[in-house]
Amino acid sequence: MKFKDIIFILILGFLISFGWFTHSTLCRVVSGVALFYLICGLLDFQRSQRFEVENWRRYFIGNGILTWILSPFNLFMDLFCYKNYGVYELSNLPADCQAEIRQMMQTASSKPEIITELSRRMEEKKRGMIFFKWYGKNINNSLSIPEFHQQFKYIKTIGVSIFNKNQRTSIHYGPLRITLRVLYNLVPLVNDGVYIQAANKKHLWHENPLFIFDDTLVHQSVNGSDQLRYCMFVDIMRPSRAHGLLSGLLSMVKTMIASFNRIFYGNWDMIK
Repeated sequence: MKFKDIIFILILGFLISFGWFTHSTLCRVVSGVALFYLICGLLDFQRSQRFEVENWRRYFIGNGILTWILSPFNLFMDLFCYKNYGVYELSNLPADCQAEIRQMMQTASSKPEIITELSRRMEEKKRGMIFFKWYGKNINNSLSIPEFHQQFKYIKTIGVSIFNKNQRTSIHYGPLRITLRVLYNLVPLVNDGVYIQAANKKHLWHENPLFIFDDTLVHQSVNGSDQLRYCMFVDIMRPSRAHGLLSGLLSMVKTMIASFNRIFYGNWDMIK
C-alpha cells in the first residue's frame, strides 16, 4: 500500500469517526457527510466490477475522484432512469432513440469528407476532437454537415474523435450519468489492438463498429495500429421516466460540465 493510500484512509476514517466522540453538532454533520460519501462511492465504484488495488486508488484518489464527488447525484439519477445495462445493445434503447442513432450513423457513413478533412488536419496531433453539436448547442466549424445540426430528442452531443497511430487514453471515468456515450467507428480496422474496454467488456471495432455504454464505468480507448482511428463521439440522454426533468438538469449543469471538460479534454487537440 502506498503512503498516500494510508494518508487517505486515515483522513477518511478520522472524518467519519471524530464526530461521534464530541458533542459538536458541526462535527457530527461532517462525520455524517463523510460516511454518506463513502457509502455512495462504494455503491458507485462496484458497478465496474474492477476491484484491483490500482482501480480503488484510481477512483478514490486518482482521476476518478470527480466521479466519486458526483456519485450521490449519479445514484439519484438512476432512480429516474430505466435499467442501466452498463454496456448497451442498440435494442436496449427505446425505438425513437434507436432511430436517431441509426440516422446519425447513416449520415456519418455517407460523408467521406469527414475522413478526408480530418486526416489532413491531424498531421502530428496525437488525439484530435471535432464537435458539431455540444450538449444541444450547434457548433460551426470547417466541416459543414447540416444533418448534425437538427433538433434531436435524445442526441445532445455529436463529434468525431481521431486517434493517431499507437495512441490511447488513460484508464478513466466519465463524470455524470445523465447521458450515455455512443461511439461509432467510421473505418473499422481488422486489428485486435484497436478497441475500447469499459468495465470488464473489451470491444473490438472490427467485430461491431457501434458501442454504447455508461461512461461513468471505468474505460479506456486504444489504437494499437499504424493507421488513424475515427469514431463518431455522441452523447445521448439516458432513457428515463422523466425525460423533461433530465433535459432540464442537463441544461443546468452544462456550464459545470464545460469547466470539467477542460480537464477531461486537456490531452486532445480541438479541431475547428
